[in-house]
Amino acid sequence: MISDRMVGVLRLLQSDDGSGQVAGVTAAGAAAVGVDGLAVSLVTEGDLTELLWCSDAATRRSEDLQLTLGEGPGPDAARTGAMVWVPDLVGVRLARWPALAMEAPALPARAVFCFPMGIGAIRTGVLTAVRRAPGPLTAQQADDALILADALTARCLGIGESRVAGPTPAGSPPTLQHAVIHQATGMVSVQLSLPLPQALLRLRAHAYSSGRSITDISQDVVDRQLRLDHKSNGSPPTVVDKD
Repeated sequence: MISDRMVGVLRLLQSDDGSGQVAGVTAAGAAAVGVDGLAVSLVTEGDLTELLWCSDAATRRSEDLQLTLGEGPGPDAARTGAMVWVPDLVGVRLARWPALAMEAPALPARAVFCFPMGIGAIRTGVLTAVRRAPGPLTAQQADDALILADALTARCLGIGESRVAGPTPAGSPPTLQHAVIHQATGMVSVQLSLPLPQALLRLRAHAYSSGRSITDISQDVVDRQLRLDHKSNGSPPTVVDKD
């Protein structure tokens, strides 16, 4: 059963004309689901996700880290099309997400709930709800999140990215916030004559070993401030500074 608060969120979503109401949908949706932040990512080739919009810095940091590591609730939900709920990231078994388990204590996000967006076998994206305190969702909150995921799926398939994204909060990156990662992956693929999946692994390895986000590393590659070479073999790639 849908709550009155979520009914209001859906009305905001339906009435959005691209003039700024999506920011209100973000805040209202998070409040209705009982979380601190929401993110919507689209599934692209190879089950990589493209962050469409994000409500706050803490949620964006969690999304970016999972993309850098290539593991976590979001990547699992994108790959399998199944819900992935983690009431306490700190309590995750090391064997499940080894790298994320090591980073979890430093994250502002303690609970993450991922709801696949799609129709049947067609996967379009993932709605991620993030909470700063550990704890499960109630049955009502879960129902509301599922309804919102369905509504966002319809919006993505029926209208397109620009209307879903709308204006982002001040200081947010542009719409399609991970586009620079795709561009950098293509550049590394050409430079090193590697398949795209291996080129992405090189970027992830360097980002993780340097303690920076994959978005920042990719921007350096695109800006020709960073170049990876062939000398890495399972270890952090060697960096060749721009001449």
